[in-house]
Amino acid sequence: QVQLVESGGGLVQAGGSLRLSCAASGRTFSTYAMGWFRQAPGKEREFVAAINWSGGRINYADSKGRFIISRDNAKNTVYLQMHSLKPEDTAGYYCAARPGDGSYPSTRRYEYDYWGRGTQVTVSS
Repeated sequence: QVQLVESGGGLVQAGGSLRLSCAASGRTFSTYAMGWFRQAPGKEREFVAAINWSGGRINYADSKGRFIISRDNAKNTVYLQMHSLKPEDTAGYYCAARPGDGSYPSTRRYEYDYWGRGTQVTVSS
């Protein structure tokens, strides 16, 4: 069982920045692919970014370079740095773990086995 706890969300003005963190339990975090997804009210959960076990492969949704995913395997933590935030980025942000195939940073939410409870990001105009 893997437990994921997100933090770092909050209220920010448009154009601002936030860094989200996701702390994972377990000794095998360094073998997992990790992803960030978001869900706005009334919308489906959508892919934001993912990183493979080593950090050598990364996938992004079309954030136009505003978001950066990274990980620190020594700290069992994955990060999402967000810049130039827009009101449309307002959503609950969720991290997810993919133990089954840590080599590929999947963009598909159904390929992730474990999910955190999310952290809210609200961007005001």
